[in-house]
Amino acid sequence: MTIAAEDEMPVGKRRSSLLRSPQFSSLVILIVLLAVFAIADANFLSPLNISNMMAFLPELGIIALGMTLLLTAGEFDLSVGAVFGLAPVVVMLLVQNGEASIGVALLAGLLLCVAIGAINGLIVTKIGISSFLVTLSMLLVVRGAALYITQGFPLKSWDQPGFFVTLLAGSFNIGSFRFYTSLWWFIGLSLLAIYVLRYAKLGNWISAIGSNRNAAVARGVPADAVKVWLFILTSVLAGLAGMISAFRISAASPVAGTGYELEVIAMVVVGGTALTGGRGTILGTIVGALMLRAIRNGIVLIGVPGLAYNIFVGVIILAMLILHALLQKNAARG
Repeated sequence: MTIAAEDEMPVGKRRSSLLRSPQFSSLVILIVLLAVFAIADANFLSPLNISNMMAFLPELGIIALGMTLLLTAGEFDLSVGAVFGLAPVVVMLLVQNGEASIGVALLAGLLLCVAIGAINGLIVTKIGISSFLVTLSMLLVVRGAALYITQGFPLKSWDQPGFFVTLLAGSFNIGSFRFYTSLWWFIGLSLLAIYVLRYAKLGNWISAIGSNRNAAVARGVPADAVKVWLFILTSVLAGLAGMISAFRISAASPVAGTGYELEVIAMVVVGGTALTGGRGTILGTIVGALMLRAIRNGIVLIGVPGLAYNIFVGVIILAMLILHALLQKNAARG
């Protein structure tokens, strides 16, 4: 449905449409989870605990923004977790070996992410191999490269005060809460992604490609070019998130980001973006990111073993998929 059509919709019908939307149901579940955890443990909403949750959430959230756009176009990327680990490793190796300044090394790391994304996109669009198989293979290549060049050992990250440390991993306080500059990165990129997906011509192209690629191409949409650039964007955001994380914890590990690809996809799908493409929601992704981080934090606080986290996530993903499918069927009948 176009934005103009939504604007012309009667208020009552628009409200009904909102209540049936996947992102609204995700928001309701998030509120219920927050209430349950807050009642179960009073420390859940303490400034210290919220600060801890918000320290890591923006890093996964940044990757999830790119994944949302890519999934909306009907593709996904399983190599983001490996790229998250490789990019900061390359940056730190360049700096520690004296081959580049920190600024040049960061640029080189991002260019490497561009190359990885471009390779993924070109193989998927030009050769026609499924993005699942292509990015699964790239995951193994990238993770193996990170382990090989470091011999499996983590590297000490750049911890000298300066512009880049402040830009990527600086911290600030709001009352009793402590946040990192990664939160500003996440907010800014989220606003940009909302504008692109909801209001820009590119957003219409992305949704059209995911809904019906052949029809989109027939209307003049450069489907292959859009997909390639979305793969590049997703890879760059994964690398950026990895660099932010490495600066924050002062360490670059070759195994950092292991399993993040599935957690990010879970955030996006739980938020209401369709795995089959054609429907994406950035606000839903933000809600999904908050939900999964709240679950990971809350189950530990209430005494559930951390290893049970995947059980909770799996159950919630299944429940959300069923709920979204039912909402979609009801909307189709309506």
